[in-house]
Amino acid sequence: MSEAALKNIIVCMKQVLDPEIPLSLFRIDPEARTAIPPKATPPVLSPFDESALEAALQIKDSQDATVTVVSLGKKLVKAVVTAPLAAGADQLVLLQDPAFDEFNTQLTASAIATAIGRLGPYDLILCGLQAADTNSGQVGTGIAGLLGVPCITAARKVGLEGDKVVVERSLPDGHEVLEVPCPAVVTATYEVGSLREPGLEAFMSAGQKPITTWSAADLGMEPEGANRFEILTMETPVHEGRCEILEGASAEEKASQLLARLRETKVI
Repeated sequence: MSEAALKNIIVCMKQVLDPEIPLSLFRIDPEARTAIPPKATPPVLSPFDESALEAALQIKDSQDATVTVVSLGKKLVKAVVTAPLAAGADQLVLLQDPAFDEFNTQLTASAIATAIGRLGPYDLILCGLQAADTNSGQVGTGIAGLLGVPCITAARKVGLEGDKVVVERSLPDGHEVLEVPCPAVVTATYEVGSLREPGLEAFMSAGQKPITTWSAADLGMEPEGANRFEILTMETPVHEGRCEILEGASAEEKASQLLARLRETKVI
């Protein structure tokens, strides 16, 4: 591959519940063992995935490259999953099927890896470090394992130089630079930067870009009975608070009681 050749970059992006929703609106369905989306709060793209897309677009800014976004889910909201096209991605592949709603990370990685295999040759696959809903951080490494390509995690900067992927990773006392041959998988952190804000013209042109939709059958997948683990329970943590009133004839006496109480409870 020559350095002037068009680079093919694939970005994996997930639609999730907005991680910024107030805790008071968050609900769990204990029977279905899943989170209940608040009606007034639309889903969003996982923030780490947005950073992965920004990394791809930064590469595209500096050299000839095409960016394909792949997104998997059951009830994908068009305004959410097509936003990457407005930001600068060239095409969108939606893996949409009722069966995908039950997928764990292993099956998700398998479906995405299968889709990437159908898309043809690629130089780089970018994923977020972890999803904002499960925080498992396993899909990117799973894709790399299934495709048999190198994987670098927690990148703060990503570049393509000839036939190599060059990545910077933060360390407690600085950073390190890693190189692996193309093709490879890289997972991105917030340090890459926030996804750029597209203008009105970009939103209008996004509707002209190609969108492909594949089902589980299109990918030749049979999800029934394929899960390797099961979620047994899911529940909202209970946070209890107590208030204790300290009596005293003076501020000094109250302060003394407070100090004694803090020592008793081993706060200090």
